[in-house]
Amino acid sequence: MLKYTASTLNKIQEIIKECGYILRYEKGNFKSGYCVLQDKRVIVINKYFETEARINSLIEILPTLDIRLDELSEVSRKFLEKINQQEISFEK
Repeated sequence: MLKYTASTLNKIQEIIKECGYILRYEKGNFKSGYCVLQDKRVIVINKYFETEARINSLIEILPTLDIRLDELSEVSRKFLEKINQQEISFEK
């Protein structure tokens, strides 16, 4: 089970950074609370979101990103596997 802590948020942010994406927290009128600019590899999250909402948004975004496992550090790879297992258990 993932905990909604600053540490979890930092680990997800590190995965996104290692994939070559820029993560920004800005105010905006996003219906989903975030915006992904694929061509520029930029992710914008509503800056007014609390930690839990930020984590949920980033977990929702992760499957849509071009993630190359060989570019991730061992720690990030293991954490990404944990996130993927979490999603599988939610679907059941």
